[in-house]
Amino acid sequence: METLSYEIVINAPKEKIWDVLWNEHTYSEWTKFFNRNSASFMKSDWKVGGKTYFVNAAGAGMVSTIDSLEKPDHIIFKHLGMIDEEGNEDTESMEVKQWSGCFEKYFLIDFGSQTKLHAEVQTEKDWEEHMNTGFTKGLQIVKELAEK
Repeated sequence: METLSYEIVINAPKEKIWDVLWNEHTYSEWTKFFNRNSASFMKSDWKVGGKTYFVNAAGAGMVSTIDSLEKPDHIIFKHLGMIDEEGNEDTESMEVKQWSGCFEKYFLIDFGSQTKLHAEVQTEKDWEEHMNTGFTKGLQIVKELAEK
C-alpha cells in the first residue's frame, strides 16, 4: 500500500474550500478526473462511524465510513469495500480485503491569508498514476472554484 500526498494553496477561507469539496453541486466537478466514464457522487450521513458512498451515476463504487470529522478543518474517510449497481455491498471478498481499511484524508490549514489544502490517500501501486492524475487535476478545480 502506498500513501500519496497532495497540497495546494488556495486564496480562499477554509469554509469556502470545504463547501467546494463536499457540496453536491461542486463535488462532481473536481472528482470527474477519477472516473472517466461517469460523473462521481458522494452520499453521506456525515456521521463518524456512519456510511459514506462514493459512486458513479449507476450507483456503483466504494462504501466507506468517516473515521474523523472536524468541519471545516479535516475529514478522514476509511474505505471499507465496494458497492454494485444493485446496492449490494462487498466488504468480505479477497479482492476487497487487500485494500479495505485504507484512508483518504483532507486537511484545511490556515496559511496566512490563504488556506493550504492537504490531501492524502492510501492506494495500491497499480492505482498510483490514476490517483496522481485525479488529485492533481481535481485539486486545481477546487482552487479555481473556491477563488471565484
